[in-house]
Amino acid sequence: MSAKLLVVDDILANRRLMQAKLEAKYYSVLLAEDGQKALEIAHADQPGIILLDVMMPGMDGYEVCRRLKADPETAHIPVVMLTALNETADRVRGLEAGADDFLTKPVDDFSLMARIGALNRYNAVAHELRNREANGVRAGALSDDESLALERGANILLIDSREGVANAIREPLEQAGHRVLTLDEADQSTGRGTSHLDIILLSLSHQRFDPLRLCAHFRTTDATRALSIIVMANSSDREIAAQALELGASDIIQTPVVPEELLARVNTQTKRRRYVDILRRRVDRGLELSVVDQLTGLYNRRYMTNQLGLWMKRAAAGNIPLSVIAVDIDHFKQVNDKYGHEAGDRVLQQFAERIQENVRPKDIVCRPGGEEFLVIMPETTGELAGRAAERIRRSIAADRFALDGNGNDVIEVTVSAGVAAYQGEQDTVADILRRADAALYRAKTSGRNRVTNIAA
Repeated sequence: MSAKLLVVDDILANRRLMQAKLEAKYYSVLLAEDGQKALEIAHADQPGIILLDVMMPGMDGYEVCRRLKADPETAHIPVVMLTALNETADRVRGLEAGADDFLTKPVDDFSLMARIGALNRYNAVAHELRNREANGVRAGALSDDESLALERGANILLIDSREGVANAIREPLEQAGHRVLTLDEADQSTGRGTSHLDIILLSLSHQRFDPLRLCAHFRTTDATRALSIIVMANSSDREIAAQALELGASDIIQTPVVPEELLARVNTQTKRRRYVDILRRRVDRGLELSVVDQLTGLYNRRYMTNQLGLWMKRAAAGNIPLSVIAVDIDHFKQVNDKYGHEAGDRVLQQFAERIQENVRPKDIVCRPGGEEFLVIMPETTGELAGRAAERIRRSIAADRFALDGNGNDVIEVTVSAGVAAYQGEQDTVADILRRADAALYRAKTSGRNRVTNIAA
């Protein structure tokens, strides 16, 4: 998977060497010789990944990373920090500054490409969701609840057949506020959060099972496919670790595990996974908003027009009937004027519920606007649609409508309805809607609280 990468290093030879390695793998490479230049390029060119040297004069890599993550325009870009330092404190400091990964110089080619590959997989999902998401996450528009969700402790499934090692890994995680389950505990659990896992911690070395087969299973199972998988392996199991990354593991921790690094990587992976979840929910919500009227929960005009057109094509192709019912609340303006718009909204919500109670599951109930409603009735003749319209009319008139939440203040409501039917291949969406409106108008001018059927 190709990507655009930014390499930041104050030494020209290092920049050129890294550029050659990456371009040999068909990556597009941008270069920056200092922190300020890196910030400018990141903001202007939006690279997919930033490879950032730590030890630079002036602004060091830690400060560059903090600034990148503090800027809503660049906060989403994964940062891999590169340094000759090999102390745990240095790795943890980088991760706490917001880095997504940390590699020690001289950078091992396999480790570098493996980490880039894992980050590219994450980017592919996050980038697609950001492009489709209409609420501007990249502009920093996380809600308070969403921000809190990123900070909550993780639900972790820990898999290590060595009880003593597993307990040593578990203890610092639980002390930091994370919830940890072993495989046995997950099997015994009756829904106590096992469906809400964030991370799988999978040991690769000295196990009584095949960890790679388990890793592959997690990546091909619907319930676990989206989870972050952190694999733990000792330095002699490099080939196994490489295969785990190829199978979709998100990160690697070298064993014996250092608690500070473990916590930092768990926090990073948890936030990354939850960020993608937030984007997915926003996309789903955006799709819903595009077709659903938020007051009543019925379909809106956009969806109505689209579905009516599709059903008319099916009617033409199969020579099957299709009818629509246009429904309008009588004297609704008086409800708003006398009782206020809040009361009017309550009437509309109850009205929508009663219509839905009196149609079939396959009928499509829409609110194109105001007090106007339309029911699309597939495979239905005009005569049957007229009966359905009369059933709706009687249901509306039978019981009063509450104007407040307690039901103490009620009013009578009536409706008028017009029925029209599909007339053949020459018919258009505009035509059938026009006929339904004409029938509705005739019902209103004839005294209201009645149904006019011009399709029977």
